[in-house]
Amino acid sequence: MARINKKVEPIYTHEGAKAQHLNPELQLRRSVMSCMLWEKEFYEDGQTIADRIKELVPKVDKDKVSAMAIEAREKMKLRHVPLLLCREMARNGMLDGNVLARVIQRADELSEFLSMYWLEGKQPLAAQVKKGLALAFQKFDEYAISKYNRDNAVKLRDVLFLCHAKPINNVQEALWKKLIDGTLTPPDTWEVGLSSGADKKATWERLLSENKLGGMALLRNLRNFKDHGVDEDLVIQGLESMKVGRILPFRFLVAAKHVPRFEPYIEDAFFRCCSNQPKLPGKTILIVDVSGSMYGSPISKYSALDRANVACCLSTLIRELCEKPIIYATAGNDGRRIHATQEVPARRGFALCDTVYGLCNPLGGGGIFLKQVMAYVKNFEKSADRIIVITDEQDCDVDTSPLSADTFGTTNYLINVGSNKNGIGYGKWTHIDGWSEAVIDYIMEYERGLSDLQ
Repeated sequence: MARINKKVEPIYTHEGAKAQHLNPELQLRRSVMSCMLWEKEFYEDGQTIADRIKELVPKVDKDKVSAMAIEAREKMKLRHVPLLLCREMARNGMLDGNVLARVIQRADELSEFLSMYWLEGKQPLAAQVKKGLALAFQKFDEYAISKYNRDNAVKLRDVLFLCHAKPINNVQEALWKKLIDGTLTPPDTWEVGLSSGADKKATWERLLSENKLGGMALLRNLRNFKDHGVDEDLVIQGLESMKVGRILPFRFLVAAKHVPRFEPYIEDAFFRCCSNQPKLPGKTILIVDVSGSMYGSPISKYSALDRANVACCLSTLIRELCEKPIIYATAGNDGRRIHATQEVPARRGFALCDTVYGLCNPLGGGGIFLKQVMAYVKNFEKSADRIIVITDEQDCDVDTSPLSADTFGTTNYLINVGSNKNGIGYGKWTHIDGWSEAVIDYIMEYERGLSDLQ
């Protein structure tokens, strides 16, 4: 008979504070929801995080992993880690092809998934993989397929042959024949327009005037507009009319950093994201971790932003969606094991981002000290309708457990923006992983549920 009366060994954050033991589902969630797959973080490299995800998937119920993959793609707007979850479910006989079809939302993700499937060597496709790829293929029109029909190691026509997709009508059958024969109509995109040798300035101005640039393409190419002398009135017009619904908050900050002259219009676009959303009622205390590990490394090799930038952007979003926000930044001294915390001036938009981001060195740059900062803030605020802490959870307080922090808000949330193995924000906290605007949606839905129960 196996012994169950065993001592549970304590676990710790990377900075030495006592962390919380989690079941495999919660471990998987914290590794997934803020993960830019295979990218290095301050404490762990991307391969370590990916390996942990692979190890955890078979330990979690398949329906829960499926829901997590869909949430990561649709709410957190992550692309590669949901594909990895599907890959690992397929490896372990857990995959439902309908889930893979739902996770794949861009035509290039068809071939991206197959590349991931074969990362450790070519092998036959599982039946549910074929089903998922076939269903996903049916979602894309000629523009989408032509846009992502690239000469990569795995091509879209390869995926089509392997999954044996069935067209839903004669139009789709003709489209797929054009893909096979290499006769697709080139899409009218900026990539095609520029690669054809057309005048860059004229191409940009035509696409802007015809409103053929999506929001992300517009933000990403602001520097190109400036470098090629594109009519600034057309650029401003594009920014003022762009659709902002699927753009993550930090994308606006990236764009403003690249081309400061358009910052007022970029900021206005960000505010439009928030203008029609309901606000969290009452008093919200927001505490932002500005410790050194938040600044340690960019969120991806293609980005100049780190997790502190992301936390600051999320702070700006939360500030817009609260009736009465009060914001604190916190760090401290690792050597003396003492926090340093400061109230942030009541600013908005990019000014708030810059202010919070600049407080790392003034506040010492050490890790978060959750119990200490909560006691400090309570001394000034006494009470709150909700408290939201944004952190990578790498508490440095080795003398007192973060589990004993005073959660004095009516509701208390900890938003984890890191993917590190061990964390602190559980127990009395409502723990949320990730850094898209979906975390605010979660808080609103959670409190609406509490209200319905009263």
